[in-house]
Amino acid sequence: MAVKPPKHDEARRVAGLEAAQEKAIALFAEVEARGLVAPGVGEREASDRIRDLANEMFGTTKHWHKRIVRSGPNTLAPYQENPPDRVIDENDIVFVDFGPIFEEYEADFGRTYVFGDDPDKHRLVRDLPRIFDAGRAAFEADPGITGKQLYAEVERLAAEAGWSIGIWHTGHLVGEFPHETNEGAKTQSYITPENDGPLRRTDRGGRVCHWILELHLVDEQRRFGGFYEQLLDLA
Repeated sequence: MAVKPPKHDEARRVAGLEAAQEKAIALFAEVEARGLVAPGVGEREASDRIRDLANEMFGTTKHWHKRIVRSGPNTLAPYQENPPDRVIDENDIVFVDFGPIFEEYEADFGRTYVFGDDPDKHRLVRDLPRIFDAGRAAFEADPGITGKQLYAEVERLAAEAGWSIGIWHTGHLVGEFPHETNEGAKTQSYITPENDGPLRRTDRGGRVCHWILELHLVDEQRRFGGFYEQLLDLA
């Protein structure tokens, strides 16, 4: 039987996760201010620029998952794929997915940018945070919500807006690095149709489970996608 950690330990974990996200927000704000992701810049070059900025601002040298900058048709590729490096075009949609480690805590943060005037791409950028907020509201409204139920709600919201989900899940556990050791069962660690367990629970070590809501929404016909993620149950 799992033993719950002391309450002060959980308070420290919450503070650490929230602080990590605040640093990620500050990092991305500076990325935008400096124009590090821009037409004429290669995806790999943009990724390296953001990596170097994280080190400059926070001394961050480790990331718990591969750094992702994807543009144009590469925005359709799910996380597991590694499309060839591509130079960002002046009419591209681009998304960035970074997982910097601040202190011992993981941040997982993603945003999407549009260059040019394509109305559908701009609509996706507007829809991503709106659907995120609606998914979070569904989570907050149901104390017993399961991974399967939240996935279904996000899928419904996306379809209602004319998008489809581009990956096999809509979120995952987050915590101390590496979070994979916190929960052995892969299905129970993700917001996926196969996860019929409640999201509000403790892991095998008795720690409260904290979640990232991750949206990768795509338009297969127009051949582009967008990305948005951050903490679901905190901050």
